[in-house]
Amino acid sequence: MERELFCIVLVLLVAGGPAVSPPAEGAESAEALLQVHLPREITVPGSFLTLGQIGVLRGDPSQVAKAGGIGLGQLSTPGQRVVLDRPTILSRLASSGIPADRVRLTGAETVAVRRFHRVISSEELIEIGRTFLRQHPPAPRIHDAVCPVRPKEVVLSSDVADLQVLPRFIRSQARGLVAVQILVTADGNEVGVRDLSFRLKYQVRRAVTTREIAEGTVLTPEDMRIETIVSDQPEPAGWRAPYGFVAVRKLPENTELRSDLVVAAQSPIVVQRNRGVVIRIERPGLTITANGTALQEGRVGDLVKVKNADSNRVIVCKVNADGTVEPTL
Repeated sequence: MERELFCIVLVLLVAGGPAVSPPAEGAESAEALLQVHLPREITVPGSFLTLGQIGVLRGDPSQVAKAGGIGLGQLSTPGQRVVLDRPTILSRLASSGIPADRVRLTGAETVAVRRFHRVISSEELIEIGRTFLRQHPPAPRIHDAVCPVRPKEVVLSSDVADLQVLPRFIRSQARGLVAVQILVTADGNEVGVRDLSFRLKYQVRRAVTTREIAEGTVLTPEDMRIETIVSDQPEPAGWRAPYGFVAVRKLPENTELRSDLVVAAQSPIVVQRNRGVVIRIERPGLTITANGTALQEGRVGDLVKVKNADSNRVIVCKVNADGTVEPTL
């Protein structure tokens, strides 16, 4: 009885043991799949874009090499940005003989790809223009140059070997502004032109009263101080302090001595009209005098008409400081 029971248990153990099935036909291990990890964004060199540039690829070396060279498009402009999504990447892989069921994608849903580039910023362009104006001032005593409108930046490829930035003057379309054109070339090719307008600031001198000035006062250095200020207008050519000028009205202290507030002092009238004058001619070792009548009033240095009392001839004479007149020969 015990022997029969043992045989039955043995049969049941053998018959009821777990069945071990062979691997299903066509099943693939993780190592057999092409694994592609996608970043959210990436910057690449050059213009031609491949899967190997934007993703991290793992798997069979031959598949990795094949997938890495698959083209995904072209970035023709430096700084250009494109966005690639998973369906696009799977479609390109399938077109190259790698079906979607053989690919495992991880990481981001989309990849923002930008081409490596170099930028000449708005601030750099403005400083290039200002440096050019300092080196080639269009007017004297320039204090500063202000660019009221920011230019657009210039975008270049990152692999430029010979970069040239060439500023030059051009005709301004706005009154009171100076225009500078900046030409940018890369390896001999023009890649950008920017026109910049500058409003110039000038260092100018001005005379300011140091005290109250009465009308008719002949101004002296003690009556004024010379200041240097920044102005939108250039200093008048030939500017000089108004020493010896006359105030045309009462001027308070700290008044700028503008041209409408002062006039040049005039010398006194030496020769009176219809009054007698002495006509004098001086030569080395010889002095000749005659009497005459001035037909015009005159100051020292003026030319006036004089009637000779002896000949009644009217001659032109120069007025001397001593009140005599000298014929102009």
